[in-house]
Amino acid sequence: MSRVALGVAGGTGSGKTTVARAILDAVGAERIAFLAQDNYYRDIAWSGPAEIARHNFDHPSALDNELLCRQLRDLKAGRSIDLPVYDFVHHRRTARTVRIEAKPVVVVEGIHLFSEPELRDLLDFKVFVDTDADVRLVRRIRRDISERGRDLVDVLRQYMTTVRPMHLEFVEPSKRWADVIVPEGGENRVALEMVAARIEQLLVTERSLAAAP
Repeated sequence: MSRVALGVAGGTGSGKTTVARAILDAVGAERIAFLAQDNYYRDIAWSGPAEIARHNFDHPSALDNELLCRQLRDLKAGRSIDLPVYDFVHHRRTARTVRIEAKPVVVVEGIHLFSEPELRDLLDFKVFVDTDADVRLVRRIRRDISERGRDLVDVLRQYMTTVRPMHLEFVEPSKRWADVIVPEGGENRVALEMVAARIEQLLVTERSLAAAP
């Protein structure tokens, strides 16, 4: 049985994860396999802190989208996967993986989901979370300092050097591929209810196709 894949994209700090979690709550976590594109950063053997500081983590090429596409295809085909785990403090992929079982719905959340044609084509329904830049920046500062061991100077340096330019070049233009644009992220209850209803419709269609002789 083919599974339904939903992509939730948007800029850093836009509220993608909040929207994805709201979808899990509305549709039922037991029916959803959840993937975060952040888990798929490429594993690089760094020569030292200077190389890490120079690296552009915000370009699509920083992500192992080949692996993400392969694992997304597996989940849509009903096969379980081993999700990689990335260490954002040391900027390395860990030896650990998390087993993700195939479910009727696959929800993928990430910045560059729609800017990559191969990945975009695997998504049956695409949601773009649109949030003001100042709100996104404040959220990123809070997250990177509290969760990723960064300091304010480093977060702002990266934002001005790569985050903002890559957002304008890749992320913002990619919303033209979205089926739905959700302003204000997880606060937009009406949009979230509509997305959940659309997923239910897609599941009914998939079941009908699977049952057809």
